[in-house]
Amino acid sequence: MTTMTNAEEAIGGMVADAAKHVTPIRHDLHQHPELMYEESRTSKRVCEELDALGVEYVPGLAGGTGVVAYLPASEAGGRTIGLRADMDALPIEEATGVPYTSVHKGVMHACGHDGHTSILLGAARVLKNAPQRKNNIIFVFQPAEEGGAGGRRMCEDGAIDGTRIGTKVDEMYGLHGWTELELGKLSTRNGPLLAATDEFDVTVKGQGGHAAEPHKCLDPVVVSAQIVSALQSIASRRVGPLDSVVLTVASIHAGHAHNVIPDEAKIRGTIRTLLPETRKLAQDEFRRITSGIASAMGASAEIEWHDGYPVTFNHDAPTERFRTIARAAIGDEHVIDEPHPTMGGEDFSYYGAHAPACFYLLGLAPKGQKYPRVHTPRFDFNDDAIPLGIEMMVRLGLGD
Repeated sequence: MTTMTNAEEAIGGMVADAAKHVTPIRHDLHQHPELMYEESRTSKRVCEELDALGVEYVPGLAGGTGVVAYLPASEAGGRTIGLRADMDALPIEEATGVPYTSVHKGVMHACGHDGHTSILLGAARVLKNAPQRKNNIIFVFQPAEEGGAGGRRMCEDGAIDGTRIGTKVDEMYGLHGWTELELGKLSTRNGPLLAATDEFDVTVKGQGGHAAEPHKCLDPVVVSAQIVSALQSIASRRVGPLDSVVLTVASIHAGHAHNVIPDEAKIRGTIRTLLPETRKLAQDEFRRITSGIASAMGASAEIEWHDGYPVTFNHDAPTERFRTIARAAIGDEHVIDEPHPTMGGEDFSYYGAHAPACFYLLGLAPKGQKYPRVHTPRFDFNDDAIPLGIEMMVRLGLGD
């Protein structure tokens, strides 16, 4: 039988109270979602909560909406632990039907950042009132995770290096609500957890004309079809079978009429990789194949390459610390080791370039139930996951 100490019981009660306090905040943030770099109301709400707690903070980072807060240790000699949440929403029309449905047409919290922000506010509430803190705590409320690299800008603006507030972060932690993980469970893995996410735009230029006379034209649609087909050989023939690469052409657009061959066609998509050398190989092969096929068919191809987020890489020391703390809190059977990375991306990866970091997953799905996936109109963060979310952030802040 495991016996809780008085301190653990006190923390447990504080976590429960904090969860009750921040759940209405979560609903308010959900009802008023804001797109990347437009999170002014959300940022203001975060600052109001920090003011009420008496927690020191600096607003206005990362273009204006980022916030970094600081709680010093109760005694000298501790480390500095960084805890991060993202705040932005997505351009999706909500279809959840909840009473706190988004009031902004075409914008909703479809990735759970309302939950992440509320959890970190709850953790700040508990940590502020904890009887003893052996570590300094940095709280990072960042904008623009959804494609805007807000994490990178927070780092560039000094959120975790001690130049804006507090002291330099020694270890960094972040979480994401996970619809494929059972409620009450946590999950992570050492090494790559999420992929590097690069994007491409290609303009294939030919010569248009009448659809009845293709022999007098240079059809960019046919050239594009050959390119799209050949690009799949990067994964099947250029990258080893034990490595991972995903190349998805998500959009092909050319012309507007049934009887006109257009002058050009546009191809858009993404490449996801897990290793730096594979990332470089995939880009090099993409350029070689695309340019080569276009040239061989008498056309040309203009390639725009957009470097996306780096691999989200979990360093060994903070990841093992996370596991130890999580297992002590909820039991070995509830802490899952992810067998494989996922090919999604996360800009938490930027923090790991500045400090050892661990990103982990918080279960949202009630046992035996399928839960609406993120980035869909029916997704809503599960309020029942908030207490465990707060507890883990608190324990990571307080633990050895």
